[in-house]
Amino acid sequence: MTTPADSSPFDPAAAHPPLVAILRGLPPPDAAAIGLALYEAGFRLLEVPLNRPGALEAVAALVAALPGDAWIGAGTVLQPEQVEAVAGAGGRLVISPNCDPAVIAAARGRQLWSLPGVATPSEAFAALQAGAHALKAFPAEAIAPAVLKAWRAVLPMSVPVYPVGGIVPANMAAYRAAGASGFGLGGALYQPGDPAAAVAARARAYVAAWAAAKRD
Repeated sequence: MTTPADSSPFDPAAAHPPLVAILRGLPPPDAAAIGLALYEAGFRLLEVPLNRPGALEAVAALVAALPGDAWIGAGTVLQPEQVEAVAGAGGRLVISPNCDPAVIAAARGRQLWSLPGVATPSEAFAALQAGAHALKAFPAEAIAPAVLKAWRAVLPMSVPVYPVGGIVPANMAAYRAAGASGFGLGGALYQPGDPAAAVAARARAYVAAWAAAKRD
C-alpha cells in the first residue's frame, strides 16, 4: 500500500487550504484570469476535466500563468493515454471519477499525483493497492458524513480523502469533522463564462468555510 509521499517529487496533499477547483468547460482564453483569481483567493489545486473541448489547452494555459506552487491537472481521466496527454500539457494531477488500476499505474509511471474516484471501502482499498496517492469520495451526495466517518475507521489516516459532489460552504464542517482531508469543488465554484471576480468571491467563501471547520 502506498502513501501520499511515496516517490512523489511534490505533495499536493500539503496544500492549504486543501481545496481542488474543478474547472469544467474552462475556455483556454479564460484560463489565466480564472486561475489567477483562484490563486489569489488561496487555491493551489486546480483541475480541468477532459470531457469538454479545449481541456488540455486550458491545463497548459494554467500551468503557464500560475506560480510553481500551484498544482494543475486534469479530471475525468479515464484512459492511460490521457495521462500521457496531461503530462505533455504540464499537468501534475490525474483525477478520475472511477478507480481504474491502469490509469493509476500510468499516473505513477509519470510521477503524477493519482486521485481516483471511489464510492465504497472496497473500491478505496483497491485504489490504494493500485498505487493511488489519495481518494476522491464520489459522489459525495451519496456519501454522507456518517458514511465517511465509518470509512475513516478502517482507512489509513495518512491517506487523504476528498469528498466531491454537492459540496458547498455550509456542509464542509460536517464532512471535515467526519475526516475529510479536503474537497473538490465544481459547479458551485465555477461555471463557464463566469467573471473572474465572481469566481474569486466564491473561492474566498470556501476558504473561509474550511478555516472555520473543525476536525474531530
